[in-house]
Amino acid sequence: MRLLHTSDWHLGRSLHRTDLRDAQAAFLDSLVETVRAERVDAVLVSGDVYDRAVPPLDAVAMLEDGLVRLRDAGARVVVTSGNHDSARRLGFGSRLVDGAGVHLRTRVADVAEPVLLEDAHGTVAVYGLPYLEPEAVRADLPAEPGAPDAPTPKGHEGVVRRAAACARADLAGRGGMRSVVLAHAWVTGGAASDSERDITVGGVGHVPASAFDGFTYTALGHLHGPQVLRDSLRYSGSPLPYSFSEAAHVKGSWLVELDARGLARVEHVPAPVHRRLTVLRAELDELLTSARFAEHEADFVSAVLVDPARPDAAFDRLRVRFPHLLTLSWEPQGAAPTGTYRERVGGRSDLDVVTGFVEHVRRTPADDGEAALLAEALEAGRTCDHEHLVELPTRAQVPA
Repeated sequence: MRLLHTSDWHLGRSLHRTDLRDAQAAFLDSLVETVRAERVDAVLVSGDVYDRAVPPLDAVAMLEDGLVRLRDAGARVVVTSGNHDSARRLGFGSRLVDGAGVHLRTRVADVAEPVLLEDAHGTVAVYGLPYLEPEAVRADLPAEPGAPDAPTPKGHEGVVRRAAACARADLAGRGGMRSVVLAHAWVTGGAASDSERDITVGGVGHVPASAFDGFTYTALGHLHGPQVLRDSLRYSGSPLPYSFSEAAHVKGSWLVELDARGLARVEHVPAPVHRRLTVLRAELDELLTSARFAEHEADFVSAVLVDPARPDAAFDRLRVRFPHLLTLSWEPQGAAPTGTYRERVGGRSDLDVVTGFVEHVRRTPADDGEAALLAEALEAGRTCDHEHLVELPTRAQVPA
């Protein structure tokens, strides 16, 4: 049996306000082609299908079209919800579309009800664990197998362990057949990117890999970099980079093959690159003229200027050479100021403080004309304050 593990599509998301609909559509095209070329039996989507709970209409239409085409290509589809999705909205109509071969597993109560897939070697049980927010799922989480009176677990690790235990108990009752579990969680050992919504507080939200012991393969979602925690425990990562921290990622999906004994092989299937992400760090003149940056002119660019003084109109000037410049920051080389603010301004006049601020911001001192204007503004401020002073009544003057 061949399975295609993918996750974190984030349909409807942009990159620094740049529309990514064409890139997301191209990924879905490539997914359909992989299903056809590799004769994939089922596509596993491990959460964060949408970027937000109420997705834009074009994202909903894109998902519907993608699911229809994946089914037409011959694959069944199993989808779980992530922390960005609304489980209720994504799972609407799940019982109706089950018969069509699209299995939306977003209800906590269904974690022990697998999708059953058949091949020449028998049955594969596929369990879908949606993202489990501890307080939100306490009432719906199934009872502990063998201990129906056990208290509801607390914390993300507790609820994920309970859900996985329920799936394992169901699996044990089926004679130990091959199994796959989809889970949207932050498993200990996984490396984060800047674009993920943090679901941990001081590591409390981490789930140990041992929570998924006993399954033939675990298809993880949430972290955006493709990662192998164990041969049978992997993150597919997002199909597109959603932050510049992901510039070095090789995006794609995992093609998972099961034989009669279990996991036979796993192969990475790269996703199409819509446009590279590149971080460029140099002085403005070098970025504008150096031939070594020519290969990045068509990239999505994050530019970091290291000029000692803040250049004027840098963004507009850089956009001429790098039309897909998305972010610009200024990080001048040199030591940062030391001491507290009070210590740095102690004994200095108001004019010294404001002219010093000008020099700190742009790394060049205010000229005589600018200093004169600042002095005039300070004096006008003092005059204005004096003219609008209101003498407050003393306690003796306040009527009883």
